[in-house]
Amino acid sequence: MLEMKNVSKSYGDMHVLSDINLTIKEGEFVAIVGYSGAGKTTLISLLAGLIKPDAGSVTLAGEPIAGPSPDRAIVFQNYSLLPWLSVFENVQLAVDSVYPKKSGAERKALTARTIAMVNLSHAVEKKPSELSGGMRQRVSVARALAMNPRVLLMDEPLGALDALTRATIQDEIERIWSADRKTCVLITNDVDEGILLADRIIPMSVGPGATLGPEIAVDIPRPRDRKAINHDPRFKQVRNTVLGYLLGPGRNRASVTEVTKPREGSVVPVQSKPLPSLEPRDLSAPKRGWIGAARRTKVAT
Repeated sequence: MLEMKNVSKSYGDMHVLSDINLTIKEGEFVAIVGYSGAGKTTLISLLAGLIKPDAGSVTLAGEPIAGPSPDRAIVFQNYSLLPWLSVFENVQLAVDSVYPKKSGAERKALTARTIAMVNLSHAVEKKPSELSGGMRQRVSVARALAMNPRVLLMDEPLGALDALTRATIQDEIERIWSADRKTCVLITNDVDEGILLADRIIPMSVGPGATLGPEIAVDIPRPRDRKAINHDPRFKQVRNTVLGYLLGPGRNRASVTEVTKPREGSVVPVQSKPLPSLEPRDLSAPKRGWIGAARRTKVAT
Protein backbone atom coordinates (compact mmCIF):
# COMPACT_ATOMS: atom_id res chain seq x y z
CA MET A 1 0.00 0.00 0.00
CA LEU A 2 2.66 2.50 1.09
CA GLU A 3 6.38 1.98 0.60
CA MET A 4 9.68 3.79 1.05
CA LYS A 5 12.81 2.26 -0.51
CA ASN A 6 16.33 3.43 0.34
CA VAL A 7 15.11 6.95 1.04
CA SER A 8 17.51 9.69 2.12
CA LYS A 9 16.84 13.37 2.70
CA SER A 10 19.05 16.36 3.48
CA TYR A 11 18.55 20.07 3.94
CA GLY A 12 21.69 21.74 2.71
CA ASP A 13 24.57 20.30 4.70
CA MET A 14 22.25 18.73 7.29
CA HIS A 15 21.72 15.03 6.55
CA VAL A 16 18.35 14.24 8.13
CA LEU A 17 17.29 10.75 6.98
CA SER A 18 19.43 7.90 5.73
CA ASP A 19 18.45 4.64 4.01
CA ILE A 20 14.81 4.56 5.13
CA ASN A 21 12.96 1.38 4.17
CA LEU A 22 9.34 1.05 5.17
CA THR A 23 6.46 -1.10 3.90
CA ILE A 24 2.90 -0.62 5.16
CA LYS A 25 0.01 -2.91 4.25
CA GLU A 26 -3.49 -1.73 3.47
CA GLY A 27 -5.54 -1.29 6.64
CA GLU A 28 -2.49 -1.46 8.90
CA PHE A 29 -1.82 0.93 11.78
CA VAL A 30 1.91 1.62 12.13
CA ALA A 31 3.54 3.81 14.78
CA ILE A 32 7.02 5.30 14.37
CA VAL A 33 8.56 6.47 17.63
CA GLY A 34 11.78 8.36 18.19
CA TYR A 35 13.65 11.30 19.62
CA SER A 36 12.63 14.91 19.02
CA GLY A 37 14.63 16.31 16.13
CA ALA A 38 15.40 12.90 14.66
CA GLY A 39 13.53 13.60 11.41
CA LYS A 40 10.10 12.13 12.09
CA THR A 41 8.29 15.12 10.60
CA THR A 42 10.54 14.93 7.53
CA LEU A 43 9.56 11.28 7.14
CA ILE A 44 5.82 12.03 7.36
CA SER A 45 6.26 14.95 4.94
CA LEU A 46 7.83 12.57 2.43
CA LEU A 47 4.86 10.21 2.75
CA ALA A 48 2.47 13.13 2.34
CA GLY A 49 4.26 14.34 -0.79
CA LEU A 50 5.04 17.73 0.76
CA ILE A 51 8.75 17.23 0.01
CA LYS A 52 10.70 14.91 -2.27
CA PRO A 53 13.51 12.53 -1.31
CA ASP A 54 17.08 13.17 -2.42
CA ALA A 55 17.49 9.45 -3.06
CA GLY A 56 15.23 6.42 -3.11
CA SER A 57 11.51 6.17 -3.85
CA VAL A 58 8.20 6.73 -2.06
CA THR A 59 5.17 4.98 -3.57
CA LEU A 60 1.47 4.50 -2.91
CA ALA A 61 0.00 1.32 -4.38
CA GLY A 62 3.07 1.06 -6.61
CA GLU A 63 2.74 4.59 -8.02
CA PRO A 64 5.37 7.25 -7.20
CA ILE A 65 4.22 9.96 -4.82
CA ALA A 66 4.84 13.19 -6.74
CA GLY A 67 3.05 15.65 -4.46
CA PRO A 68 0.18 16.17 -2.00
CA SER A 69 -3.10 14.39 -2.70
CA PRO A 70 -6.45 13.75 -0.97
CA ASP A 71 -5.38 10.08 -0.99
CA ARG A 72 -3.06 10.97 1.90
CA ALA A 73 -4.58 13.18 4.60
CA ILE A 74 -2.33 14.54 7.33
CA VAL A 75 -3.10 15.58 10.90
CA PHE A 76 -0.52 18.03 12.24
CA GLN A 77 0.49 18.64 15.84
CA ASN A 78 -0.50 22.34 15.71
CA TYR A 79 -4.10 21.82 14.46
CA SER A 80 -3.67 24.12 11.39
CA LEU A 81 -7.26 25.38 11.54
CA LEU A 82 -8.41 28.63 9.93
CA PRO A 83 -9.26 30.84 12.94
CA TRP A 84 -11.98 32.87 11.19
CA LEU A 85 -13.98 29.77 10.23
CA SER A 86 -16.28 27.73 12.46
CA VAL A 87 -15.81 24.03 13.19
CA PHE A 88 -18.31 23.21 10.44
CA GLU A 89 -16.67 25.55 7.95
CA ASN A 90 -13.16 24.23 8.63
CA VAL A 91 -14.27 20.68 7.90
CA GLN A 92 -16.50 21.66 4.98
CA LEU A 93 -13.54 23.41 3.35
CA ALA A 94 -11.90 19.99 2.91
CA VAL A 95 -15.14 18.41 1.72
CA ASP A 96 -15.71 21.13 -0.87
CA SER A 97 -12.16 20.74 -2.18
CA VAL A 98 -12.36 16.97 -2.60
CA TYR A 99 -16.00 16.62 -3.69
CA PRO A 100 -16.78 19.66 -5.88
CA LYS A 101 -19.26 17.65 -7.97
CA LYS A 102 -21.47 16.70 -5.03
CA SER A 103 -24.50 18.85 -4.35
CA GLY A 104 -24.43 21.41 -1.56
CA ALA A 105 -26.79 19.28 0.53
CA GLU A 106 -24.59 16.21 0.10
CA ARG A 107 -21.46 18.11 1.11
CA LYS A 108 -23.17 19.51 4.19
CA ALA A 109 -24.42 16.07 5.17
CA LEU A 110 -20.92 14.58 4.79
CA THR A 111 -19.45 17.42 6.85
CA ALA A 112 -22.00 16.95 9.64
CA ARG A 113 -21.51 13.17 9.64
CA THR A 114 -17.73 13.49 9.95
CA ILE A 115 -17.97 16.02 12.77
CA ALA A 116 -20.31 13.63 14.57
CA MET A 117 -17.65 10.90 14.28
CA VAL A 118 -15.37 12.94 16.56
CA ASN A 119 -18.22 13.88 18.92
CA LEU A 120 -18.27 17.61 18.13
CA SER A 121 -21.80 18.06 16.80
CA HIS A 122 -22.55 20.36 19.71
CA ALA A 123 -19.74 22.75 18.68
CA VAL A 124 -20.27 23.13 14.94
CA GLU A 125 -20.73 26.91 15.12
CA LYS A 126 -17.76 27.62 17.38
CA LYS A 127 -14.51 29.16 16.17
CA PRO A 128 -11.14 27.56 17.02
CA SER A 129 -10.49 30.25 19.66
CA GLU A 130 -13.57 29.01 21.55
CA LEU A 131 -12.34 25.41 21.68
CA SER A 132 -9.98 23.57 23.97
CA GLY A 133 -6.80 22.06 22.55
CA GLY A 134 -8.36 18.61 22.49
CA MET A 135 -11.43 19.86 20.63
CA ARG A 136 -9.26 21.63 18.07
CA GLN A 137 -7.37 18.42 17.43
CA ARG A 138 -10.66 16.58 16.95
CA VAL A 139 -11.59 19.14 14.28
CA SER A 140 -8.25 18.49 12.61
CA VAL A 141 -8.92 14.75 12.64
CA ALA A 142 -12.45 15.28 11.29
CA ARG A 143 -11.14 17.45 8.46
CA ALA A 144 -8.71 14.71 7.46
CA LEU A 145 -11.35 11.97 7.65
CA ALA A 146 -13.84 14.05 5.64
CA MET A 147 -11.66 13.59 2.57
CA ASN A 148 -11.99 9.81 2.89
CA PRO A 149 -8.25 9.29 2.32
CA ARG A 150 -6.64 5.97 1.56
CA VAL A 151 -3.93 6.76 4.13
CA LEU A 152 -4.21 8.81 7.31
CA LEU A 153 -0.89 10.37 8.37
CA MET A 154 -0.57 11.74 11.91
CA ASP A 155 2.44 13.82 12.92
CA GLU A 156 2.51 13.78 16.73
CA PRO A 157 -1.12 14.91 16.79
CA LEU A 158 -1.44 14.61 20.58
CA GLY A 159 1.94 15.98 21.61
CA ALA A 160 0.64 19.36 22.80
CA LEU A 161 -2.24 17.99 24.88
CA ASP A 162 -2.52 17.35 28.59
CA ALA A 163 -2.46 13.74 29.78
CA LEU A 164 -6.22 13.26 30.29
CA THR A 165 -7.16 14.88 26.98
CA ARG A 166 -4.48 12.85 25.23
CA ALA A 167 -5.94 9.63 26.60
CA THR A 168 -9.44 10.62 25.48
CA ILE A 169 -8.36 11.34 21.91
CA GLN A 170 -6.28 8.16 21.80
CA ASP A 171 -9.52 6.31 22.46
CA GLU A 172 -11.26 8.35 19.72
CA ILE A 173 -8.54 7.49 17.20
CA GLU A 174 -8.78 3.80 18.14
CA ARG A 175 -12.58 3.86 17.78
CA ILE A 176 -12.52 5.63 14.41
CA TRP A 177 -9.76 3.39 13.03
CA SER A 178 -11.57 0.23 14.14
CA ALA A 179 -14.72 1.35 12.30
CA ASP A 180 -13.25 1.31 8.78
CA ARG A 181 -9.59 0.21 9.16
CA LYS A 182 -7.95 2.98 7.17
CA THR A 183 -4.23 2.67 6.64
CA CYS A 184 -2.66 4.81 9.38
CA VAL A 185 0.87 6.03 10.11
CA LEU A 186 1.36 7.64 13.52
CA ILE A 187 4.47 9.62 14.39
CA THR A 188 4.93 9.87 18.15
CA ASN A 189 7.53 10.22 20.88
CA ASP A 190 5.43 8.16 23.29
CA VAL A 191 6.22 4.44 23.24
CA ASP A 192 3.12 3.51 25.24
CA GLU A 193 0.87 5.44 22.86
CA GLY A 194 2.34 3.56 19.92
CA ILE A 195 1.81 0.19 21.57
CA LEU A 196 -1.74 1.08 22.59
CA LEU A 197 -2.81 2.05 19.06
CA ALA A 198 -0.63 0.29 16.50
CA ASP A 199 -0.30 -3.10 14.83
CA ARG A 200 3.44 -2.49 14.49
CA ILE A 201 5.77 -0.09 16.21
CA ILE A 202 9.09 0.98 14.66
CA PRO A 203 11.73 2.91 16.63
CA MET A 204 13.80 5.58 14.92
CA SER A 205 17.45 6.31 15.67
CA VAL A 206 18.86 9.71 16.55
CA GLY A 207 19.94 12.09 13.82
CA PRO A 208 21.63 13.36 11.85
CA GLY A 209 21.16 10.67 9.25
CA ALA A 210 18.44 8.95 11.26
CA THR A 211 17.19 5.56 10.14
CA LEU A 212 14.52 3.06 11.22
CA GLY A 213 15.27 0.32 13.71
CA PRO A 214 13.78 -3.17 13.95
CA GLU A 215 10.00 -3.32 13.64
CA ILE A 216 8.09 -5.05 16.43
CA ALA A 217 4.65 -6.57 15.95
CA VAL A 218 2.15 -5.48 18.61
CA ASP A 219 0.19 -8.72 18.68
CA ILE A 220 -1.98 -7.75 21.64
CA PRO A 221 -5.70 -8.45 21.08
CA ARG A 222 -8.03 -5.52 20.38
CA PRO A 223 -9.79 -3.67 21.83
CA ARG A 224 -6.95 -2.82 24.21
CA ASP A 225 -7.92 -1.76 27.69
CA ARG A 226 -5.43 0.86 28.86
CA LYS A 227 -5.58 -0.44 32.46
CA ALA A 228 -5.42 -4.15 31.73
CA ILE A 229 -2.62 -3.77 29.18
CA ASN A 230 -0.20 -2.71 31.94
CA HIS A 231 -0.28 -6.28 33.23
CA ASP A 232 0.11 -7.95 29.83
CA PRO A 233 3.53 -9.66 29.56
CA ARG A 234 3.60 -9.03 25.82
CA PHE A 235 3.12 -5.29 26.39
CA LYS A 236 6.11 -5.29 28.71
CA GLN A 237 8.20 -7.23 26.18
CA VAL A 238 7.40 -4.88 23.32
CA ARG A 239 7.94 -1.80 25.48
CA ASN A 240 11.31 -2.98 26.78
CA THR A 241 12.45 -3.89 23.27
CA VAL A 242 11.54 -0.49 21.82
CA LEU A 243 13.13 1.38 24.72
CA GLY A 244 16.14 -0.90 24.49
CA TYR A 245 16.74 0.18 20.91
CA LEU A 246 16.11 3.85 21.60
CA LEU A 247 18.47 3.91 24.57
CA GLY A 248 21.04 1.57 23.02
CA PRO A 249 21.69 1.13 19.29
CA GLY A 250 19.27 3.91 18.37
CA ARG A 251 21.22 6.41 20.42
CA ASN A 252 24.66 4.97 19.65
CA ARG A 253 25.14 5.80 15.98
CA ALA A 254 28.12 3.46 15.61
CA SER A 255 26.03 0.38 16.41
CA VAL A 256 22.83 1.19 14.50
CA THR A 257 23.84 -0.87 11.48
CA GLU A 258 24.60 -3.89 13.65
CA VAL A 259 20.95 -4.44 14.64
CA THR A 260 19.27 -7.31 12.84
CA LYS A 261 15.61 -7.24 11.94
CA PRO A 262 13.51 -9.74 13.93
CA ARG A 263 11.12 -12.18 12.36
CA GLU A 264 7.54 -10.99 12.17
CA GLY A 265 5.83 -11.38 15.53
CA SER A 266 9.04 -12.01 17.45
CA VAL A 267 10.83 -9.84 19.95
CA VAL A 268 14.62 -9.91 19.76
CA PRO A 269 16.76 -8.18 22.41
CA VAL A 270 18.79 -5.42 20.83
CA GLN A 271 21.43 -5.01 23.55
CA SER A 272 24.31 -7.29 24.33
CA LYS A 273 23.42 -7.19 28.03
CA PRO A 274 19.95 -7.86 29.43
CA LEU A 275 17.65 -4.88 29.48
CA PRO A 276 16.56 -3.98 33.01
CA SER A 277 12.95 -4.60 33.87
CA LEU A 278 10.83 -1.52 33.20
CA GLU A 279 7.45 -1.42 34.84
CA PRO A 280 5.05 0.34 32.43
CA ARG A 281 3.25 3.41 33.63
CA ASP A 282 -0.49 3.43 34.12
CA LEU A 283 -2.00 4.03 30.69
CA SER A 284 -5.23 5.23 32.25
CA ALA A 285 -3.37 8.48 32.95
CA PRO A 286 -0.56 8.54 30.39
CA LYS A 287 2.35 10.92 30.66
CA ARG A 288 3.80 12.75 27.70
CA GLY A 289 6.68 10.98 25.98
CA TRP A 290 8.98 8.27 27.26
CA ILE A 291 11.62 10.42 28.91
CA GLY A 292 10.60 9.26 32.39
CA ALA A 293 11.10 5.63 31.41
CA ALA A 294 14.39 6.54 29.75
CA ARG A 295 15.66 8.12 32.94
CA ARG A 296 14.63 5.11 35.00
CA THR A 297 16.49 2.84 32.59
CA LYS A 298 19.62 4.99 32.84
CA VAL A 299 19.54 4.81 36.63
CA ALA A 300 18.93 1.07 36.57
CA THR A 301 21.84 0.42 34.23
